[in-house]
Amino acid sequence: MGARVLVRHNLTVMFEPGQDDLPDFFRLHKVEVVSSLPYFLEQQTDAQRGRGVFEKSIEALARLNAVGYGIEGTGLVLNLVYNPVGAFLPPPQDAIEADFKREMMGRYRIAFNRLYTITNMPINRFLDYLRRSGNEDRYMRKLADAFNPAAIDGLMCRNLVSVDWTGRLYDCDFNQMLGLSVDCRLPQTISEFDPDAFARRRIQTGAHCFGCTAGAGSSCGGAVIRP
Repeated sequence: MGARVLVRHNLTVMFEPGQDDLPDFFRLHKVEVVSSLPYFLEQQTDAQRGRGVFEKSIEALARLNAVGYGIEGTGLVLNLVYNPVGAFLPPPQDAIEADFKREMMGRYRIAFNRLYTITNMPINRFLDYLRRSGNEDRYMRKLADAFNPAAIDGLMCRNLVSVDWTGRLYDCDFNQMLGLSVDCRLPQTISEFDPDAFARRRIQTGAHCFGCTAGAGSSCGGAVIRP
């Protein structure tokens, strides 16, 4: 169909049985790879994701580099995602991208194309953390107070759909995590996809959507509003 296809890739999955061929699979189909890396240091990353995650992530990124991902001139796009560690908005994207590129190359010889900053969404594990720490109301107020209408046109739900491994369709990656399918009046699977119908659809929303419209905005391409 000539569509731009991105895969949200959990780097440590590459070490599960039968998944070691993922770099070649991604290269064969020329999909863009988007992977989360909380920080460029082991201590901070493992504190957020668990012991050993950073080491595996670096090895997985090296394997992606080895088949051409993140390397200039190959056309194979590898983008990383940074989420703040805590209940606050991300820093300016361009500044932290420069830090990541310098440190990842200098320390680990890892190359990548872009670093995306994405606001921590009040869903799943992060929502559990907010509730345990008594910060849910405060964080939701912070997101609502930082609402920026200029971010709306650039949100991921405005120009793409998210597809899970069964083929079901969602308005965005976060709705997919919540199991919030597209409008029930629309086709529900990729095999039935109708571009015209989806262009006119009513997007399924919730309180978590304030995360994408806060400050500089947050989407699958990182900050929506750039300086």
